[in-house]
Amino acid sequence: MIPSDPAMLLSYVNLKLRDFYTSLDALCDDMDISEAEIVQKLASIDYHYNEEKNQFV
Repeated sequence: MIPSDPAMLLSYVNLKLRDFYTSLDALCDDMDISEAEIVQKLASIDYHYNEEKNQFV
């Protein structure tokens, strides 16, 4: 499972994006998780996905 705490989720997702996945879509498809849920949780702490950097900033 992915972390439910937004700060921990940020660290987890950015690590996965940096080391294993070329995009947020690829991560979500492979791990069978909701992209909308991740985006919403991280937006709650003012982090948004930057496609060019392939990370939440």
